[in-house]
Amino acid sequence: MGELRDRMEADLRLRNLRPSTQQSYLGCVHKYAAYHMRSPAEMGEEQVRDFLVHLRDHKKLGPSSLKCYVAALKFLYANTLRRPEVVRPWLQPRIPKKLPVVLSRAEAEALLNAVESIKYRAVLMTAYGSGLRISEVCRLQTKDVDSSRMLLHVCEGKGGNDRYALLSSGLLQVLRTYWRAQRPAGPYLFPGQRADRPLTPEAVRKVQHKAAAHSGIGKRATPHLLRHSFATHLLDAGTDIRTIQALLGHRSIRTTQLYAHVSPEHISRVKSPLDTLQTQTKPQAKGKPRKKKPNR
Repeated sequence: MGELRDRMEADLRLRNLRPSTQQSYLGCVHKYAAYHMRSPAEMGEEQVRDFLVHLRDHKKLGPSSLKCYVAALKFLYANTLRRPEVVRPWLQPRIPKKLPVVLSRAEAEALLNAVESIKYRAVLMTAYGSGLRISEVCRLQTKDVDSSRMLLHVCEGKGGNDRYALLSSGLLQVLRTYWRAQRPAGPYLFPGQRADRPLTPEAVRKVQHKAAAHSGIGKRATPHLLRHSFATHLLDAGTDIRTIQALLGHRSIRTTQLYAHVSPEHISRVKSPLDTLQTQTKPQAKGKPRKKKPNR
């Protein structure tokens, strides 16, 4: 792609998209150009459609992966090439709404207890105790722990937005125990192999998979599972949905309302309208049947 790639890369930086998003978009467009062996500037809607059909039918990509390719191509043609009509709205794949998988409280406790490393246990306890995304946990710095107000300051979360998250007394004790044992150097609360670099989410995933297998949890154990469980367990305890939305950093309340579908306590508190109909519970009246009046 050469010059076109440089232009798109500059446009991505101007939009201030996250570095990981920039690399993902550039990679998608590179595969698009390699598939057709032509510059994207020389192609249009037909080539985009053929490429997406190839990804779906031959590469067997799901709707979520296809959505990333569509977003990358839409950015290329709408922003860099100034041809927004190439990527039509109907090319956007429909993604089925699936309910999140959550852990029970017993499963969450078993999973966390199965982590032997004090560092990784503190990481996963932070993810569950505050509902943070694993990337947000890994990027936490020591200065982000506000013990006076019992808050965690999340800098540049999803979408580049800052917010405050819950810091419980139990989690604060865990973090203090970890700090006294590890004394991490550098700015990051959970540094990686180098003190000036944060721990990677991939490293956390590997540890969590081992802990899940050891504790006998059959559910797909990703760090995001702990975030889902945090939200659901708060809802079970009666926490207001708007408060949960703010803690999770959701832009739309509709995203947070999804947890209402997986909270058994929340569902069981709802009273069915059938229970308000007294006629449904009345016993059938006993007595002799009425005699029919003779016809006159």
